[in-house]
Amino acid sequence: MVVEVRAGGVTRERRPMAALCSGVALMNAAMAVASAAGTLVAGDWLGAGWAGVPVTAGIIGTGGGALVLTRLTNRAGRRAALMTGYVAAAVGACLAVAGVVAGDMIGLTAGMVLLGLGNAGAQLSRYAAAELHPARRRGFAIGIVVWSAAIGAVGGPLLLDASGDTATGMGFTSLAGPFLLASLACAAAALASVAAPSRTREAIAPRMSLRALSRTPAARSALVVMVSAQVVMVAVMTAAPLEMHMHGDGLGAVGATLSAHTLGMFALSPVTGRLFDRFGARPVMLGGLLMLVVSAGMAAFAPVRLVALFLLGYAWNLCFVAGSGRLARDLPDSERLHVEGAVDAAVWTVAAAAGLLSTMIMSAGGYGALTVTACAVAVLATFAQVRPRRGC
Repeated sequence: MVVEVRAGGVTRERRPMAALCSGVALMNAAMAVASAAGTLVAGDWLGAGWAGVPVTAGIIGTGGGALVLTRLTNRAGRRAALMTGYVAAAVGACLAVAGVVAGDMIGLTAGMVLLGLGNAGAQLSRYAAAELHPARRRGFAIGIVVWSAAIGAVGGPLLLDASGDTATGMGFTSLAGPFLLASLACAAAALASVAAPSRTREAIAPRMSLRALSRTPAARSALVVMVSAQVVMVAVMTAAPLEMHMHGDGLGAVGATLSAHTLGMFALSPVTGRLFDRFGARPVMLGGLLMLVVSAGMAAFAPVRLVALFLLGYAWNLCFVAGSGRLARDLPDSERLHVEGAVDAAVWTVAAAAGLLSTMIMSAGGYGALTVTACAVAVLATFAQVRPRRGC
């Protein structure tokens, strides 16, 4: 069945949206289980201070992948870029399985980098969805794609125990199981992307440097908010499974906590999109930053950690959807693709440092010191956004 949405006289089909949403859901499931398992493996092999290495590798892959897939989109279209990213991720998951089984940290890290390439495709899918809708509904379109990630990101961690049992039954270590699951999810995402939109932009602007990007008001405000939200969320959540593991919590408890967090990240995305379409980017971004401050502070306390991490997830969602919506709505077509790719690359590159430093800070001062640091970052970002700026 085809549902038509008319935007400026152009008829859009539902099928490309379904393909985008399916790929995002599957890729998020893969990244959720791979990131949790990678942190635990590295913690056991290298110690708590270096447990963030696999997650950092995945984030670096996502940042670099945003630029690589943006360039591929220019040359071959959205569909080819998505398929390339998802196939690379499937290969990376298999490489990570081999690394875990062989005790090879290099293989695990390389696998996480390739998984990040697929994650970059999933992240950029929100902009492809926005192109299928008129400007007044782009916030809602982005929200729907981000919401679809909840299916995989919430369901994936709940399969940690089952995937571990499956790997054990196959003669592997239990922590290879999540990567086996990730390989299947990435392969399915590649198949789903066959129906993704294939359009390549007609007018392509030159690639933008970070300096030029910072001079663009819409890109500047979106960049600050999205980077801050990603840094705080990655820092707190990278260390959370390790903190629980060190206090005797099993994979089931870790999975439940991750699911609560990812539920906050994605489940209310359509609501966030509606808020963006109704009130604009600035109020939604400010609300997200303020919630980021509160939730990062709460996360230090174990009795309320599950609630805190749910709120942390939704704070990220408010910042992410509103920042993405601003780019999709307020930039001219000739600049939008490169700006989108540059912002995503910057967001994930900075977040890579947060993922690595988070476990180091926790190792030196405890999880409480980490959450205080994250809270301070969120406070600074809030002040920066509140300060009146021309064009923001």
